Amino acid sequence: MLLETLDEPLLHSVREALAEDIGTGDITARLIPADTTARATVISREPCVLCGMGWFNAVFAELDSSIRINWEIHDGNPVQKDQLLCTLTGPARPMLAGERTALNFLQTLSATATLSRRYADKVADLPVKILDTRKTIPGLRQAQKYAVRTGGCHNHRSGLYDGILIKENHITAAGSIQQAIDDVRSRNPGIPVEIEVENMQQITAALETGAERLLLDNFSLDSLGEAVKQVAGRAELEASGGITLDNVRKFALTGVDYISIGSLTKNIHAIDLSMIFSS
Repeated sequence: MLLETLDEPLLHSVREALAEDIGTGDITARLIPADTTARATVISREPCVLCGMGWFNAVFAELDSSIRINWEIHDGNPVQKDQLLCTLTGPARPMLAGERTALNFLQTLSATATLSRRYADKVADLPVKILDTRKTIPGLRQAQKYAVRTGGCHNHRSGLYDGILIKENHITAAGSIQQAIDDVRSRNPGIPVEIEVENMQQITAALETGAERLLLDNFSLDSLGEAVKQVAGRAELEASGGITLDNVRKFALTGVDYISIGSLTKNIHAIDLSMIFSS
């Protein structure tokens, strides 16, 4: 797993999730004698792409380092209905206390990876890249972006701090496309500039400024084809708006370089997982 750069946000999100769920302690788990041990298995009740092992493991490591987890499958692998994902052994109390938090991470990140894989498969033979957006679940930005990569798609900027994307409101506030780009470049030399355009006239204006990427928002398929011809390789083109699994391939065939899809991280269906305990 490529989690090296995610260790800090991973642990932070796991600790926050445990704090909101367990709080001052799992009062129901105290019904179980402290020395009771248990075995549990995690099963997927539907097909998916697995993602979230690191978060799942971290939940139980935070609660009791003696809990052992044996994975039968790894992040990025396809999962079949009723397939065994992992087996846990250890003290029963912390295993029960961490069950819901661990499954929440695993089912949410697997959902993101599964949807990402479906989009990636639709355009696997084309040079276009499917991108995520900032429309992520609050507190899970880096986790979901990891899941997007695990599913075979790609990341857009991580946040407002590491990429320049000038949108309509920025242009209005600055006065013009040229002024907006001049201002942002003077403050952030060396960072590529992307600008959102809504028609052919704005494409011309953006090209004259030397913008490296143009975001074509809510363009029709015909208009995207015209934009590709007009730009003729002078800037990268990114399409967004109204793109679904049913039509993503048509958008990709217009010749754009990127397609950004907010639903990769916000319109997800949590994977149905079960943790089954035995003594």
